[in-house]
Amino acid sequence: MKLDDAGEPAGSPDEPEVAMPGPPPGEALDSPSGEAPDTPPSAASPQDVPTPDVSAPASDAADAGADASVPVSGEPLPGVEVAPEGTPPPEGKRASRTGRNLPLAIGVGIALGALTLLSLYTVKEIFLAVMVIFLSLGMRELTDAFKCRDIRVPFIPLATGMVVTPVAAYVWGSTAAVAAVSLTVLALMMVRMPEGADGYVRDVTAGTFLTGYLVLMGGIVALLMRPDDGDHRTVIFIAVTVASDIGGYFAGSFLGKHKLAPTISPKKTWEGVTGSALTCMVVGGWLVAWLLDGGQIWHGVLVGLAAVVTATVGDLIESMIKRDLGIKDMGTLLPGHGGVMDRLDSLVATAPVVWLLLELFVPS
Repeated sequence: MKLDDAGEPAGSPDEPEVAMPGPPPGEALDSPSGEAPDTPPSAASPQDVPTPDVSAPASDAADAGADASVPVSGEPLPGVEVAPEGTPPPEGKRASRTGRNLPLAIGVGIALGALTLLSLYTVKEIFLAVMVIFLSLGMRELTDAFKCRDIRVPFIPLATGMVVTPVAAYVWGSTAAVAAVSLTVLALMMVRMPEGADGYVRDVTAGTFLTGYLVLMGGIVALLMRPDDGDHRTVIFIAVTVASDIGGYFAGSFLGKHKLAPTISPKKTWEGVTGSALTCMVVGGWLVAWLLDGGQIWHGVLVGLAAVVTATVGDLIESMIKRDLGIKDMGTLLPGHGGVMDRLDSLVATAPVVWLLLELFVPS
């Protein structure tokens, strides 16, 4: 019989049982890695302490950004080719400095420019119809975006005003345009009434904003088209606005360092605005002197200088709207550009200024 230190038989019922570390015999370990559960330092002998595994699990490697084709050991998986470090991405996946698919954006821009010139210099009414269609699409994008803030704008009176106002301005002039805009706002308030008072001011205010932002601007572009040289005036308006975008894009991409309005549009820089101004003034001075009878280079330079201000402000206004609504783009209709309003933002802000200055310098 084996005696313990007290002289009692080992395993005596008077001796309290002491729980031994580790699982009962015959039972599987609960640890998913197959290691014994943690034991107090006093109960574990040096031989019982497991040696730490210095190799990280595969999931940790993935979280750290490791290539899925290379396991933790560092050897590539069989049949998987791993590109050498520093190899540039495939040509089709290369993005521009601003994250835009530049070749696709240029292609879409050229197509839109060709459609504009073709319609303006064949039958101006075709351009009028194209403009109404694009403004209506932009209006739909905005009314849909407003819904994320629970703003419900009646679309039918807005769409009706969007068609009637440019047509009335083109056929009968500015008086008819003012009347059409006023009736659009009145119709908007009347159509919203049956839905009740809850949110009435909010919805009508948003609808009035869209009326001035898009419906009125469509009427102004129609007034710009109305004279005999309206096709040239419209080309000048579009050209100086596009020149602002192009000059600002390239100057900002390669030279931009000083942020213009980081809380509104982080990518806009003062260098980009400078590039926009130079490009606008050159294009404006050239086109006004070339296309309009009586137009002078300095007329076009001033038009371009005003256009760069309004185009930049138009971009910032659109950025403010998107930030308030919590969205990145207004849509995806135009590949490489985003939504329709992402291209019209600077145009709608520039239209009234160009129309006013051209009427002042070269009256129709």
